[in-house]
Amino acid sequence: MFIDTHLHLVARNRISYPWLKDAPELNRDWTYQEYETIAKRVGIEGTLHMEVDCAPNDIETENAFVAELMARPGCLIRGAISSARPEENGFTAFLDRLDPKVIKGIRRVLHVVSDDVSQSDHFRENVQQIGKKGLPFDICVSQRQLDLAIDLADACPNTIFVLDHCGVPDIAGGGYNDWAKSIRTLAKRPHVNAKISGISAYAAPDWTLDTLRPYVEHIIETFGWDRVVWGSDSPVCTLNSSLNQWMAATQALIASASETERTAFSRHNAKRIWSL
Repeated sequence: MFIDTHLHLVARNRISYPWLKDAPELNRDWTYQEYETIAKRVGIEGTLHMEVDCAPNDIETENAFVAELMARPGCLIRGAISSARPEENGFTAFLDRLDPKVIKGIRRVLHVVSDDVSQSDHFRENVQQIGKKGLPFDICVSQRQLDLAIDLADACPNTIFVLDHCGVPDIAGGGYNDWAKSIRTLAKRPHVNAKISGISAYAAPDWTLDTLRPYVEHIIETFGWDRVVWGSDSPVCTLNSSLNQWMAATQALIASASETERTAFSRHNAKRIWSL
């Protein structure tokens, strides 16, 4: 059984997502009910809702939306990873308003802003505050920004980090060696974890297990089984696969792992990192 650490839900009647206008394949509502039907068939026992880069004014509305879903009997959602703006004033007050029963982590998508955002002292001081609150910070960067992720991790040694989507490798375009080198360097930081989540989206449509295998195996080799977690990245994974296919691919890719390794990867690490 798996804990899915990366579920996106889209509710356009309540929340604004400016980026969706440029992503027609994803520009519709993606409901919890739709996800739950598949999740219960493929062995997902719990999930974390990952913020969907909504409009800044809707961040707390999105968190309230997730809290409402969590209150339903039998809901698989164990908590939310909230969007945030550590580069802005008022961040401390924002952190203080978060409900710890709902919010289990923080993310700021960094590949949609200039590179210098995560390098400022103000941003880093606020990411340090996230760590003091006992919350992990998800790093969402493109492959070319992995050095920025290394710098941020070094600046905030007491904050737990989780690298999203294996560092968004350009699987379709190549460049494996540069990616692998940066991942090996980042993995030397013991407070950084890695999320193997929906990477079929970064491959060509005709991907196979052998396409993804080098990336998954390199992440596990460098981070170790105690610092990797699984995520669906639903519905983004549907760009080149389905949730069913991504889960099947995952099971095949870890088929040779021991029971202890599989259990750590599939759920125990997630429970520890996000205090579930």
